[in-house]
Amino acid sequence: MTHTEAAAALENAKFDRRQDLRHEESADDGGRGEAEFAEWERITQLLAATGGAYDPGADAVVQDELAVEAAAAEAREAEQLRLQQLADRADEIERLVQEDVLAGTEPREGDEAARHEIARRSGWQTPDAVDGWLAHALAAHLGHYADPAARTVAADLLPAEVSVHAALLSALAHLAPAADVEILEFAARLAQAGPHATAQLAELLAQAVAAEAGASGDRGDSRCATSQVPDHLGGT
Repeated sequence: MTHTEAAAALENAKFDRRQDLRHEESADDGGRGEAEFAEWERITQLLAATGGAYDPGADAVVQDELAVEAAAAEAREAEQLRLQQLADRADEIERLVQEDVLAGTEPREGDEAARHEIARRSGWQTPDAVDGWLAHALAAHLGHYADPAARTVAADLLPAEVSVHAALLSALAHLAPAADVEILEFAARLAQAGPHATAQLAELLAQAVAAEAGASGDRGDSRCATSQVPDHLGGT
């Protein structure tokens, strides 16, 4: 398109805009007429300054719009991939629950979101096996929970009941290291029945563990339960 052709198109846009303004039903077009007129005006001015034929590849405005559209498309594809991976992981966890082998696996980054997806699918009733698995892994620092930063993030991503369950298990592991896992099932029931009271109990036990370790001079691996209690539930 040359400058002459663009100028002619601009005149047509001017005419259409005037016609639209005369008809109330056409004037309310969401600003399409004004936008079309402004675009032809911009292109006409661009060609007047550069000369020659119009080249979209040399039009900075068009290229910026294409770049924005490409970035938006890439973001949509990335989000679709994330959602598919999340669904696949939720499927895998549900399969492990059905096969009764979930307890033998370690969680990995993103499993908090997978738990949320499982809860959504089941009407927000997460299987006890999933919550118990995450709580035990959080307390024992298994999988990605070996990273303190991951444990901190988990306290915000997981329901309070799961975090409190983990905190209580962590404290009990120091006080009764030989306790069987089945015996400790009461920890989950306490966390579900009264998360705030259970958080206070976990913190009290953690303080007792820390005091005992300090008295004995034990500077080994100390997994403080209070670090896994959500801030709004902590405190005595």
